[in-house]
Amino acid sequence: MAKSDEICTFCGRNSRDVNMLINGLSGAICDDCVQQAYEIVQEQAALAHKNPFGLNQHELPKPEDIKSFLDQYVIGQDDAKRYLSVSVYNHYKRLLQKITTDDVEIEKSNIIMVGATGTGKTLLARTIAKLLQVPFSIVDATVLTEAGYVGEDIESILTRLLQAADYDVEAAQRGIVFIDEIDKIARKSDNPSITRDVSGEGVQQGLLKLLEGSIVNVPPQGGRKHPEQKMIAVDTKNILFICGGAFDGIEKKIAQRLNTRVVGYAANKESNLVDRNNLLQYITPTDLKSFGLIPEIIGRLPILTYLNPLDRKTLRSILTEPKNSIIKQYIKLFEMDEIQLTFDEDVFEFIVDKALEFKLGARGLRSIVEAIMMEAMYSMPSQSKKMLHVTLTYAQDKFEKSDRNRLLIA
Repeated sequence: MAKSDEICTFCGRNSRDVNMLINGLSGAICDDCVQQAYEIVQEQAALAHKNPFGLNQHELPKPEDIKSFLDQYVIGQDDAKRYLSVSVYNHYKRLLQKITTDDVEIEKSNIIMVGATGTGKTLLARTIAKLLQVPFSIVDATVLTEAGYVGEDIESILTRLLQAADYDVEAAQRGIVFIDEIDKIARKSDNPSITRDVSGEGVQQGLLKLLEGSIVNVPPQGGRKHPEQKMIAVDTKNILFICGGAFDGIEKKIAQRLNTRVVGYAANKESNLVDRNNLLQYITPTDLKSFGLIPEIIGRLPILTYLNPLDRKTLRSILTEPKNSIIKQYIKLFEMDEIQLTFDEDVFEFIVDKALEFKLGARGLRSIVEAIMMEAMYSMPSQSKKMLHVTLTYAQDKFEKSDRNRLLIA
């Protein structure tokens, strides 16, 4: 029983001003403060049952919704979009997973995308980053080296993710990392060498612990320039890794595997069923191993998908249809100088023809448009002219001039 001169340690009210005062070893608490404390505990428990990024199960973007969003910015590549959408959706569900009595724990499924240059691997990653509710970072594998050599350590991958999460470790531990140019760390030769492959197999071996899931000490500002900095421990168990690479020349490995039977009627029949213009659709983990990825890292990238080469129809669509299409970007650039820019349809066909000739994919489209528009972008902002209509003759003339200039400089 509380004495009449006792007060609540939390609110400071006397026992006469409250209904009940509960005594403890070194203080007391009134019934009102108990009620408020209970409400706070319930509120925090409710927040804990929501997923870490503030969404409930029914609010998660479904795979079809994710693909529809990608369709607004990326033309074609339906297979890669489906794999990517499902992988990201499952990653969200892993973050929602609660501990249950059946002890079934959903493991992450890292993904690797293979496609020629300019087919949209990096664009897919950048586009999906706009939709996500989790930290997302894009890193380049070409600068990575084995620890102790000139270049960036493997841990710098997580440094970028920490920066994207504003150094919130819990947020970073549920993020997504896109590792671009993963093919550039392929093993240089199948034969073991007496010298260390510091930017090839050495990097792959360093990536194993990140992809599988482990606690990694990450330098928040990079490893070598600030050796005195305090390390941050990051658990990669719930970080989804998406890898992409051109794997230039892997078609030869696929062709060799598909043409194992070269004698007899059956061999001819099987070879006729193979689409030799798009061998990437037949890619298997065996081909990645032949290219130079070690089996351990292939096993940690269980989802393998490919990007189709861009045909004429797809390139034509990329030029004008997406929300951020190349033509719309140039129209916007001229609008900022109050200049109305228009094109003849023949110009688009000319640009696509040249892009197919260069074999640079969607990136080739931009270089061609840049060559055509360079002179106008240089002179028109200083002129009073407020309209530019690009005809086929104009486009051919400007492109040929830029081509001749390149030859003279070379």
